[in-house]
Amino acid sequence: MTKKRPNIVLILTDDHAAHAISAYGSVVNETPRIDEIAAAGRRVDHCYATNSLCSPSRASILTGTYSHINGVSTLETPIDASQPTFISQLREAGYRTGIVGKWHMGEGEGHNPQNFDSWAVLRDQGEYFDPQLLTEDGVHIESGYVTDIITDLSVKWVESLDGDEPWCLMIHHKAPHRSWEPDPAHADMYRDPIPVPDTFDDDYADRSSAAKHATMRIADYLTIEDLKEFPPEGLTPEELALWKYQRYMEDYLRCVASVDDNVGRVVDWLKERGDFDDTLLMYTSDQGFFLGDHGWFDKRFMYEESIKMPLLVSWPARIAPGAPMEQMVTNVDFAQTILEAAGVEPHARMQGMSFLPQLTDEPDRPTRDAIYYRYYENDDQHHHALAHYGVRTERYKLIYFYNDGMGIPGTSPHQFVPEWELYDMQVDPDELHNVYHRPEYAQVREELKVTLWELQKDLDDRPHPSQPVPELLATSA
Repeated sequence: MTKKRPNIVLILTDDHAAHAISAYGSVVNETPRIDEIAAAGRRVDHCYATNSLCSPSRASILTGTYSHINGVSTLETPIDASQPTFISQLREAGYRTGIVGKWHMGEGEGHNPQNFDSWAVLRDQGEYFDPQLLTEDGVHIESGYVTDIITDLSVKWVESLDGDEPWCLMIHHKAPHRSWEPDPAHADMYRDPIPVPDTFDDDYADRSSAAKHATMRIADYLTIEDLKEFPPEGLTPEELALWKYQRYMEDYLRCVASVDDNVGRVVDWLKERGDFDDTLLMYTSDQGFFLGDHGWFDKRFMYEESIKMPLLVSWPARIAPGAPMEQMVTNVDFAQTILEAAGVEPHARMQGMSFLPQLTDEPDRPTRDAIYYRYYENDDQHHHALAHYGVRTERYKLIYFYNDGMGIPGTSPHQFVPEWELYDMQVDPDELHNVYHRPEYAQVREELKVTLWELQKDLDDRPHPSQPVPELLATSA
């Protein structure tokens, strides 16, 4: 077993759904270079975002804490970048630290990356072509395509380092975020019809009002800026919906293809340097994404396609190639996993758990029985997803839509009656049937409410005032 401290490369994309990676069984595309990471190491099958939104997920990855602790609960709440992170811990332990690409946790003085020896980050969402990059020296415009540029600058920083101290590099791609602008090298891919999800025509008949209220349907809410051309005349509504899906997926998958090529560049570069075996290499995205599932694009909801993150990990010196890891982990766990790999103590404030043992010496070791999720942006002006939280266990998912705008100060959202949803993921993996009110699930429902209540207490989060004390707790008090 190696005692050498690994270099660390975390490749983070934006909105890359696991079901658009061939290592996860994608039926719409192939990602051979990303798949190489899984082949050299492990694929994690049950990795979840604890708040399926770009800024909050990035903050949780960095700090190892939930949104209510790190303060980044919405797209409008910037991070206090001085708080402890796995980067600050690594730097104190002698690592050189760098980040290139999308930061997206606040703009302006006080919200730039901290504890990085080098940083070059996109301004806000950034541009696909000729992006503006913010550094300590100011704003620079880099000519070219953003995915290539981020890789170029990442490699350049490491190549500039002297000495033998280990380094940690965060490569944060913009792609495949909306508005899905592919580069010329991939612009003609996916012309043939792309398979349509089985749930594309979901009518939400067996769900609460939240699914019906959201404005995320491909058929209705993709804009001409998204589609980049006007549809053919004379299409029926059903044909138009399928045409929009095809256009959306073409550009989304083309952006993914460029990411895949650039992941391959990083893998090849590490091998050429002789660093691949001693590098902890992680490929992930800040959350999942709807790719026509339930008729939607975007994320936000606690449904599976939205919260499931891809996570592929290699470190040949420690992680032997093997079967996928099945235990549940979250983005809050990344920080402590990275720190354990580096032999660095996590900060006491961190709330996750390292899953390095499951990837290395103890593949059958349990992680947790349930994960906690919370989305705060109630009825936001673009997608109108309602605020909610819940728990997911190996078999079940319980969601509470409390729906009152908590987390967005100064807004006056529509008011909705709180609603519960319960899904049996074993018999209904597509989450089409809310079984919350079915008598045969009454015991499970009440037990999951206790699990939710206890997780909120353990994580120091406040239940919404409308959330009742579970009957099983009330009767035992």
